[in-house]
Amino acid sequence: MGSSFVHGDPSQIGDGPPKVDSELESLHDKVTKQIIKEGHGQKPSKYSTCFLHYKAWTESTQHKFEDTWHEQRPVEMVLGKEKKEMAGLAVGVSGMKAGERSLLHVGRELGYGKEGNFSFPNVPPMADIIYEVELIGFDETKEGKARGDMTVEERIGAADRRKMDGNALFKEEKLEEAMQQYEMAIAYLNDDFMFQLFGKYRDMALAVKNPCHLNMAACLIKLKHYDEAIVQCGIVLAEDENNAKALFRRGKAKAELGQSDDAREDFIKARKYAPDDKAILRELRMLDQHDKAVYQKQKELYKGIFGAPAKAEPKQSNLLIRVWLWMLSLIYHLFRHERHKSD
Repeated sequence: MGSSFVHGDPSQIGDGPPKVDSELESLHDKVTKQIIKEGHGQKPSKYSTCFLHYKAWTESTQHKFEDTWHEQRPVEMVLGKEKKEMAGLAVGVSGMKAGERSLLHVGRELGYGKEGNFSFPNVPPMADIIYEVELIGFDETKEGKARGDMTVEERIGAADRRKMDGNALFKEEKLEEAMQQYEMAIAYLNDDFMFQLFGKYRDMALAVKNPCHLNMAACLIKLKHYDEAIVQCGIVLAEDENNAKALFRRGKAKAELGQSDDAREDFIKARKYAPDDKAILRELRMLDQHDKAVYQKQKELYKGIFGAPAKAEPKQSNLLIRVWLWMLSLIYHLFRHERHKSD
């Protein structure tokens, strides 16, 4: 997955193709590539099932006509079985490594050709195309089997293997690579597929899918992408509102963002469902210590307000305002301190 799903839309100025200074590599007489972010491992072979995100522009007008990051759904492509208009994109993907993000220039002959396309996506005739592509990952399959051709058991099994690969990479602290595996697992268990499942098959799928979201949240917290970690936990909580791990990790991300009250709510709820979890208790203690430190700072800040008068005596109205502010702040922090003691 790399940063495609986790970090969302690639950051750039404006809405046109990104400016790239890396070396130009020719993959075909109609396809060139420039690397934006290096990948790792091998390149996919023919009939590999690839998962990718991309944006596409017409080169002459810089008109963007497709954006899968915006839709937040990775595209599946079986190399050698792609649609005719995707031939140039497939050439580019076959020259990329997992996790790589590149800029491709594709000639019209390997795109929408002389005719263009007057439905969706809307591409004019004779248009050369620019793609910004990220190869999330790929599965090698001799027969080039797409997700739609797999049985329910095969899709869940493929997702589970990706999850296990992600777990192994997570243990090695290869967080970006681990997230690629988790996103590929989730791609096998997308919303359309999950909507069709019920009973034991839905339970089987959720037993793979939810841990992938939770593990992605753990990776994101380590990488300090707290907002995105909260999103991943929210996906799990939409299915299971009492999931202690999701509540704990969401609370941790909120605490890092300074959202102390919301974080405490999550931790207290998580403790209800996992009362013996020492990590939850530790986080609650840390929040209490943080609140005490803030309280002490406030006391120090306003401590001198009733001290010896300054040489230039302030106006009475200003002094009254300062006194009221100090009293309100002190009452608020005393109240929070006592409430947290009772929790």
